[in-house]
Amino acid sequence: MSPTRSTSNDVWEVMSTARTIRRFTSEPVDDATLTRCLQAAAWAPSGANAQAWRFVVLRSAEQRAVVAKAAAQALAVIEPVYGMTRPAEDDISRRARTNRATYELHDRAGEFTSVLFTQQRFPTASELLLGGSIFPAMQNFLLAARAQGLGACLTSWASYAGEPLLREAVGVPEDWMLAGHVVVGWPRGSHGPVRRRPVTELVCMDHWGGPAL
Repeated sequence: MSPTRSTSNDVWEVMSTARTIRRFTSEPVDDATLTRCLQAAAWAPSGANAQAWRFVVLRSAEQRAVVAKAAAQALAVIEPVYGMTRPAEDDISRRARTNRATYELHDRAGEFTSVLFTQQRFPTASELLLGGSIFPAMQNFLLAARAQGLGACLTSWASYAGEPLLREAVGVPEDWMLAGHVVVGWPRGSHGPVRRRPVTELVCMDHWGGPAL
C-alpha cells in the first residue's frame, strides 16, 4: 500500500474523518485491501449470531455495466427530489462542488468495484429490526475502508428501478433483501473531517426535548 495514502489505526480519527467519497482514481482496489473490508463487515454484531447476510462483490465488466444502469435509474429519481442539476463550470459554491462530485460518481459508475449487501428476510422480524444486523456490517465495511485509505460511498442504486436490475443480475433469492450498495475505490482528494450537528442538539436526558448531557 502506498505510504502517501491517508491510513489510520486510530478509531476516533477513522470515525470522524470517514467522509463519503464520490470521486475516485482509476486504480483498482487490490484483493487484500478489499478482503480486510469484507472481514470487518463479517465481524459486525448479528442477532442470535445468525449472520444471515451475504456481501456480493461486483467487479466483472458485465456486473459493472448493470451497476451503471442502476446508477442512471437512481439519478433520474433523485434529481427532482433534491432539486439537482449539473452545475455550471464557473460555479464554485459548496453545493455545486457536491453536485459535481455526485454527477461524476454516476457518470463513472461502471468503472468501479462495488459491494451489494443483502439480508435474509424472516417472517417474525420487521425490515427495520433486520437492519440491526446488516447495517452494522455495512458501517464496519465503511470504517475499514477509511482506515486503509480507501474511499467509499453508500448509494441508492440498489433501490428504485435499480433493485430488479441488480437482483436479476446477481441472482439474489426472493426471500433476501437488497439492504445496501457501496462503491469503493482509491479517493481523488482527501478524507474528512465530517460535518455534523453538535451532539448537544441530538441528545436528551431521560425525556424527549430535555437537556443534553
